[in-house]
Amino acid sequence: MKILITGGAGYIGATVASALQDEGHVPVVLDDLSKGRREFLHGRAFYQGDIADHQLLDRVFAEHPDIHAVVHCAAKIVVPKSVAAPLHYYRENVGKTIELLEALQRNGCTRVVFSSSASVYAPAPDARVTEASPVDASSPYARTKQMMEQVLQDWTRGDGADNQRVIVLRYFNPVGADPELRSGLQDLNPTHALGKLIEAYETGRPFTVTGTGWETRDGSGIRDYVHVWDLAAAHVAALVRFDDAVAPGAEERYRVVNVGTGSGTTVRELVAAFQEVVGPIDVREAGPRPGDVIGCYTTGDTARTLLGWRPRLGLADGIRDAMAWREAWTARLGSTG
Repeated sequence: MKILITGGAGYIGATVASALQDEGHVPVVLDDLSKGRREFLHGRAFYQGDIADHQLLDRVFAEHPDIHAVVHCAAKIVVPKSVAAPLHYYRENVGKTIELLEALQRNGCTRVVFSSSASVYAPAPDARVTEASPVDASSPYARTKQMMEQVLQDWTRGDGADNQRVIVLRYFNPVGADPELRSGLQDLNPTHALGKLIEAYETGRPFTVTGTGWETRDGSGIRDYVHVWDLAAAHVAALVRFDDAVAPGAEERYRVVNVGTGSGTTVRELVAAFQEVVGPIDVREAGPRPGDVIGCYTTGDTARTLLGWRPRLGLADGIRDAMAWREAWTARLGSTG
């Protein structure tokens, strides 16, 4: 299969491209390089530009008329920036997705796998969610994902839309890097919990567990950490099984699939796993910050039954690969000035 990947020079998109190549498929990358890196392209067919550029998209399809499907990863994703500049996020994520879909429809491309987020879910009392759980996104970024999902669902229901089909993959918490170190996090100072643990280890500053009174097994918040290579494999599975999961002409041509490990990891458990893999750090505890939530994790049942996918790598693998990538990426950036 030949697959167009929007945002295919970024952390997730580039890893998906590598997983596709390893399975004998051909990725075609469209990325504006606002966050993506040329170093992640590995000689792939690449078009630099905007997902709302109809002329560029027409050229992509004219030069690759055998594109089988699109993996739509391109989006702005920084939550605080979305709070500060919500209109920019709605324009970039929602508005430009509509332009992309119009171009796909004009060029006869009817299969879309969409990179969504578990941040669309409403808080659950026990932190466990399924695809049927209520959605209630809590930030402008997350609301753009929720809106993009609605746009895509409506796209599959319009007049003449019998062949327009979508699989939405709601990511939980990606960690790690491509195990072959072809791609990883571009940002050396990520703000998620594993990034803060790495920062604490390297600087000697303490890591703070914020909030220890949640209704979890040890009182700390809970997340579902999925290795980015397993996440990439879920995209491959969705593409391979696409026509079985959402058949053309079927009544339901839109499916949501959670992509997580099927079990949660508390912050305290993450700290313990990190120290076992990397080494000791100073750990302190504090009350929850404004806006903190208990977190969530998924069961993973739909991914297994619909896509035949299950995670193969564990949290320790994710921590090791994150550390290996950080070392390699720091050295690569240093060698290029």
